[in-house]
This record gives sequence, structure tokens and C-alpha cells, in this order.
Amino acid sequence: MSKEALLCWVGQADLDASTGAKEGSGPILATMRERPHRRLHLLYNYPKAKVDVYCEWLTSQASAEVRLHEVRLSSPVHYGDIYREASRTLGDLIKEVGKEQVSVLVSPGTAQMHSVWILMCKTTFEVEMLESSEQQGIGDVRVPFDIAADFIPTLLAESDATLRRMAAGDAATAPAFENIIAQSGAMLEQIAKARLIAERDIPALILGESGTGKELFARAIHNASPRGRANKGPLKVVNCGAISPELVDSELFGHAKGAFTGATQKKEGYFEAADGGTIFLDEFGELPLDTQVRLLRVLNDGTFTPVGDTVERKVDVRIIAATNRDLMSEIVEGKFREDLFYRVAVGVVTLPPLRQREGDLMLLTDRLMEGINKEEIDRGADREHKKLSVKARNVIKAHSWPGNVRELQASLTRASVFALGRLITEQEMREAILQRPAKAGDLLSHEFNDSFDIQELIRSLKRHYLKKALAQTGDNKTKAADKLGLKSYQTLTKWMEDVGL
Repeated sequence: MSKEALLCWVGQADLDASTGAKEGSGPILATMRERPHRRLHLLYNYPKAKVDVYCEWLTSQASAEVRLHEVRLSSPVHYGDIYREASRTLGDLIKEVGKEQVSVLVSPGTAQMHSVWILMCKTTFEVEMLESSEQQGIGDVRVPFDIAADFIPTLLAESDATLRRMAAGDAATAPAFENIIAQSGAMLEQIAKARLIAERDIPALILGESGTGKELFARAIHNASPRGRANKGPLKVVNCGAISPELVDSELFGHAKGAFTGATQKKEGYFEAADGGTIFLDEFGELPLDTQVRLLRVLNDGTFTPVGDTVERKVDVRIIAATNRDLMSEIVEGKFREDLFYRVAVGVVTLPPLRQREGDLMLLTDRLMEGINKEEIDRGADREHKKLSVKARNVIKAHSWPGNVRELQASLTRASVFALGRLITEQEMREAILQRPAKAGDLLSHEFNDSFDIQELIRSLKRHYLKKALAQTGDNKTKAADKLGLKSYQTLTKWMEDVGL
């Protein structure tokens, strides 16, 4: 009796078979002929045109419905990317048809893809695995040991031993980036960039919406750099937006006694205080134009003159700047100096908003709740730890988090403070999230420029409401489709594939 769905990666051997570059039918077609399934779900990281040609050939050879799942891998041998995409697709498929109706063909693709399938299917998902080879034909994958029973206890024991060594002071200093909580590909890519920037004594610019963690990245870059790691140089944090335009030069570069009314004594500026270390200029885009000129000089040769003084000072300071503003547009409008932008934008990190960090939301939620509960203990408060109910977690999943991680932390803290019981309810979580009034015409206000893409706009709208409907229905596709006014869960599934959910 045939099963409902077969899931696998598209491999080079399959593509070659369809073009005649290699003799034989390829692992996928060979499996479908011997072990028919009603549907075939194909994960691929090849150009879509090439895969479309393969699918046309495949459907002419096998009578099965073929569904394509395009994925984004930084590399076809990157275990993290492979696991993220494969587990998400397999999990959705099991929710839809049940694990008894799903088989996984492990043969196509790279050795890393093969390994990830075995680990997933022998631990988390427990579904049937098939393999295909020219010599042995099609067969079931037999793993003659229990991964969970034979290996996990050993790994846990090693982890416990590591913790004991840390407690005894034997472990090395924790990595500078360990406080950045992420598993999404988008965020891990930026962490990798930041690590490279940290090792080079170059200016850095961190871009991203408010609340995405720009200061956290700046501190990590400094702490991981030779200035912070070996020389123990200082890190001075300056919120440029909080300083009045009249005082910004004095705050950054210092002033002499009597330089202006109220300057009753000499004052050291942030740059002098940061000598040998790093200065982090948050809200960098708020700096006045005349201050930008003076800052450019410091970047060029490390020299500046305090306000009201005649003696030039020289410092050795690394600059890390951050902004949530579109500086390129402000350059065009004459609001920001182009020469300063390119002088600072050497090592650039662009932090994605929380809504684009697939898989990070609940990871962050759990870690933040741990921190909130720990603070209660540290203060000596005799209160029970708060936990989120399933429905409260669904409320979190449904929200778009325009304020990013900062908004998430504030909302969780608010819910924890006002929750009446140990378990935070759905209603308490809803009340803890401060709703912004919708701006009229948001969807209709996008400018026609080089980055305008109406398909991406439609895709973002679909993605937003799909996530919201799924969260509110506990990932029940039939109910979510009904809530969205779609005719069937199959349509919803197709939409989810289209937007990468």
C-alpha cells in the first residue's frame, strides 16, 4: 500500500538523469517506481529553472503530485542551514498527514544532508527512511543502534563535566558573542561578519531597526577585538541622539575652562576617555553636520582640538557607529556627509528585524523569561517563577514585534509583573503587548525606487497574516485556512511554500 508523501532533497544525480548527462533514472525516480507515494515533496537549493526542467521530466515518468520547496542554504554542506530547512518542512508535512504517512529518502544530496536526515528521523520525528543505490536498489534504512539511548546520555555527561569545570574556574573566558541569542540563518550570518570585523582594527557600522541589538553587537565586537581582549581598552558608549546640538562637540571632544558660559573647568571628552579602546556612537545619524566634519578628522588622523582650546590632541580610538536611519537617502538629501559615511562604513553589519529571524522568536522568549525569573531571585523576591501558557505563546507568535527584541522583553516583563497566577494566560499576554495604531495607507505609501518590488510587498502581506492565523489556531491548517477565507488547507499550504513558511 502506497504512502501519502515522500520527502527528499533534489541531488545532482537526479538532475543529470533528467538531462541524459548520466545513465539511469536517479535516486528519486527509482524510488518512486519501486515504492510509489501519492505526493513527492522536493527540497532544492539549485536554480529554479533547472529544477523546473527536472520536474517536467519526472512527472512524465512517475504519476505523482510533485511539490517543490525552495530553500536558502549558505552552503549545501552547512549543517545548521540543512537542519533548519529540512526539519521545518518535515514537521509541517507530519502535521498535515501524520508521520505514518511520510517517508524520507535520504540518498539524494550531500553527505551532510544524508547525516541530518538520519539524526532527525531517529530522534525527533521517527519516520520511515528509504535509501536508493544503483548496486542495492531501494531499501529501508536500518540504523543498528539507538541514537537517543546510546549517545545523548554521553553528550549530557560531557556537558555536565564542562559545567563543573566552569564552576571550578578551569574553563576559558566565555566567547564575546555568547550573549547574542540566535539560530536563524539571517542572524548567524551577521554574527559571522561581526566576528571577522572584531579581529580587524577597522571602523564599523551597525545598521538595523530600533531594538534589534545594535549595542549588544558593538560590545561583542569590542570585547572580541585585540583592544578589548588583550589590551583591556575601554569601551565608551555615546547616545548621539540624547545630546543637544549645542553640547555635542563638548561631549565628544571635551572643552577648555571658560570655553563657553558654564564651562567652569576643563572637561575630558568621550574620545579622550576612550583612548586605546573603542567609542560606540549610537544613533550616529543624529550628529549635526558641523560635528560630522570634526569627526571625519579624527577618523583620518586621530587628532582633534577641544572646544575653546588651541592645543591639538591625538588619540588611538576605534569607532563603531550604529543607526536605524537610511543614511544613503540622507546623503542624497544633504543631511549626512558622504565622505564620513564611507569612512565609517568599512565593516558593515545589518541586523534583521525580529519578524525576519525565522526560528528565533520562541528561543528568545524562553531565554528572556529565564532572565526575568532570575532577576526575581536575585532581588530576594519570594515569588513563583512565571511560565507562558500555550495560548500565551501563540499570542507571541502572532504579533509582528515592530519594536523587535526590546519590545519583546518589555512585553514579557509586563506580563510577568501583572500575571495573577504562575501561568501567564492568553488574555494577560495580549494585555501586556502595547498595540500601535495602524497608519493609514501604509501599504499604499511605498515609493517607486530601485528597490520597489510589488511581488515582495504581496509576499510580506501574505506571510504576516499566514503566521497570525496559524498562531491563533495552534498551527491547525484547516482552521487557519478558514480564518483567512481560503477554500482548503491545500491552498494554505501552497501559500506557505510561496512565502517560505
